[in-house]
Amino acid sequence: MSKKVQPLGDKLLVRPYSKEEKTESGIILPETSSKERPEEGEVLAMGNGARDDSGKLIPIEDVTVGDRVVFTKYGPQEIKVDGEELLIVSIKDILAKIEE
Repeated sequence: MSKKVQPLGDKLLVRPYSKEEKTESGIILPETSSKERPEEGEVLAMGNGARDDSGKLIPIEDVTVGDRVVFTKYGPQEIKVDGEELLIVSIKDILAKIEE
């Protein structure tokens, strides 16, 4: 990427994984045939965290850059950076971290 995007607060920059779907007969359906957004992705960058009522910074601790995460379907905001579609996801919309 030639542009650098730094999320603010409790937001994450996520590259969604494309999902190829197979029919029972083995035919692979391209991702363009499905209008649903993928619900998994890789964390590319993170904000510093949220602030509580007194102004104290509460850092993001559950995920780090490079983690594979599962997020809510309708929470993320889509952005385009250098022709690549990425997502800005709030930490509250992260449901799980996938470990392999």
